[in-house]
Amino acid sequence: MLTSLRNPRVKDVVRLRNRRHRDREGRFVIEGRRELECAADAGVAVQAVFHCEDFYAQRNEAELVRRLEAAGAFCEATSRAVFQRISYRRTPDGLLGVALTPPLDLTDLPPSSPDGDSLWLVAAAIEKPGNLGAMLRSADAAGADGALLADPLVDVFNPNVVRASVGALFSVPIAVASAAAVQDWLHRRRIRIYVSSPNAGVAYTAADLRGDVALVVGSESAGLTDDWLSAHEALHIPMAGRVDSINASTAASLLLFEARRQRQRA
Repeated sequence: MLTSLRNPRVKDVVRLRNRRHRDREGRFVIEGRRELECAADAGVAVQAVFHCEDFYAQRNEAELVRRLEAAGAFCEATSRAVFQRISYRRTPDGLLGVALTPPLDLTDLPPSSPDGDSLWLVAAAIEKPGNLGAMLRSADAAGADGALLADPLVDVFNPNVVRASVGALFSVPIAVASAAAVQDWLHRRRIRIYVSSPNAGVAYTAADLRGDVALVVGSESAGLTDDWLSAHEALHIPMAGRVDSINASTAASLLLFEARRQRQRA
């Protein structure tokens, strides 16, 4: 059992909270049973797993540890103090893994569906890890074919993105690229692009969101740039209150589920 807070493995996990260290090492942290299950299902290369029975919330945590160990992960039990040191959650569940950072290239995305009904989320210049994680979670729930992150200001493998996505980071195909590269990728596949803007004249429920469609949501602070707004049809989400905008992840959810609703109705 790992009991020393000064152990090099403990210090290494703690350093992975820092983006510079993650980028240099090509590794990141996955904490939580659900998140590790999704990573395992997606074939993410989990190198090491640290576990502490004192924090187990259910009884199937041990089964997941055995599964990951059988897949090649080095699994090690820790003391309560050590797990509290490596955990970044207030209420940990006793499972934390270290995995190799997977590639996030546009060329790795799946092709558009043959029935011409693919749905893509484009998150442009998102800066808050909680928002990005929640957007990925909504993309998974709505059955999106993938998420394209254009010029993200937050690291995709930030521990809070992993947590907020509840594992959707691994279940939704993701690519990271510049806005220009994302738009070129969509144009070459003849995917219609709709951008969200509070100043648009068309409500999102009035647009035809069936077929191969990409829905673009920008950051709450700056919104979308003119490169997006000037080149594509803009949609707005009607609001009855005095506030002129809503959370970026909420906007993404509304757009995605409206597209899903239209497909189900058809």
